[in-house]
Amino acid sequence: MKAAAGFAALCLLLGSPAGHASEKQRPSFAWPGGATLAVSLSYDDALPSQLDNALPALNALGLKASFYLTLSSETLAQRLPEWRAAAAAGHELGNHTIFHPCSRSAASDRDWVAPHRDLDRLSVAALRDEIVAANGFLHAIDGRTERTFTAPCGDLRAGGEPYLPAILPLFLGIKSRSGGVTDDVLAQDLHDVSTWAPVAADADALIGFLERAAAASSGRGLASITFHGIGGDYLAVSKHAHERLLRHLATHPGRYWVATFADVARRARQPAAQWP
Repeated sequence: MKAAAGFAALCLLLGSPAGHASEKQRPSFAWPGGATLAVSLSYDDALPSQLDNALPALNALGLKASFYLTLSSETLAQRLPEWRAAAAAGHELGNHTIFHPCSRSAASDRDWVAPHRDLDRLSVAALRDEIVAANGFLHAIDGRTERTFTAPCGDLRAGGEPYLPAILPLFLGIKSRSGGVTDDVLAQDLHDVSTWAPVAADADALIGFLERAAAASSGRGLASITFHGIGGDYLAVSKHAHERLLRHLATHPGRYWVATFADVARRARQPAAQWP
């Protein structure tokens, strides 16, 4: 009996099977409120319809989102106090570069990409300088030092070279590719998160996307949707569809935790001992 007791004590110290009961009693990861799925709503390019339609709808329901600002946007210059108010209300102002450079050769319909904003012609160093400067501009707007990034057009090369490795230390997380559902944020590289960019999707399509993600989630899942125009501008989703989506999210707080991408990344990086 003494030998058995001694072995059990040694197991506890060494973390072998007899110590696993203690391990299982440690708090496991969970989204706030025990939600099944985290939801990150994003809005790219600093468009007028986002201020006119998206932001009031979010605020009315108390939902927080990430607005990825193209800092050369006329809407930013003309309506700066409204963007500052959005940040003060708890929304994230994310980095989407200053001039929104994209690869002209990446698709046949990229004639709109100006030569001086063509990622095919920019070096990684030049693009990194632009992104660093964009962080400085954003800090001047909202006073924050931590934020996230979304790659313009989903293009990840500058001058033919991958540029994400050069900017990883600047951000808590990066939305870098198409998709939209992350099965397990603890196993996911938060600098390589996928997002869905719906265009002309109706409310049923938007809600169905989230319901399928929630049904498949083990409690560590993330669904990301990136909008552009809301009831106007370009690559738009109707105001009605957007509002129905928000009402669905607000009606099911036990299923969905709706948060900025920065807050999602902070939660996923938080030590287990700090989880409530």
